[in-house]
Amino acid sequence: MPSKSNHASDDEIQQEWALIQKAQANRQFFKPLYEKYHEGIFLYIFKRLADESLSADITSQVFLKAMQKLDKYTFKGVPFSAWLYRIASNEVVQHYRDVKKNRVVCINDGQLENIAEELNYSDDKAKLQDKMVDCLNYLKEDELQLIELRFFEQLPFKQIAEITGLSESNAKVKTYRITNKLSKIINEKN
Repeated sequence: MPSKSNHASDDEIQQEWALIQKAQANRQFFKPLYEKYHEGIFLYIFKRLADESLSADITSQVFLKAMQKLDKYTFKGVPFSAWLYRIASNEVVQHYRDVKKNRVVCINDGQLENIAEELNYSDDKAKLQDKMVDCLNYLKEDELQLIELRFFEQLPFKQIAEITGLSESNAKVKTYRITNKLSKIINEKN
């Protein structure tokens, strides 16, 4: 599982890259990567599906695809988890396309505090939670993904860029614009 801060040192990233290269040569070395990231990827998926069994199935698909496509993985100086999150995100989006249902977003109090701080929201936090659930429905899928990765997963912009396929500066700019959009929506709801 990624560290709580989701920030890996350069040394940790280099060690992980060496492990990935071993796994590319021999898939039996994939197990430590699986063990390190399984719980984090499962929780990421579960927060979007709110179904434990389905989340477990999709998590399995993520790791199966990662193992099958490991030869295509290229090192970009970010933790391996960024690639796994991208696969997981794609699998969740595909699931919702297949079942034609709306996406689920789970918000806990700590995450709500993070986004309230970013939005400069000073009113009652319970009111914000009610408003936030409604306001997130106004966001497009790619906008919602940026908000989730930054505020709910608390990932650094470098990792967000890798997951979304954006440049780091573009991820920052888009996230800033989305938080401004959310702020306006929340203020209109008052």
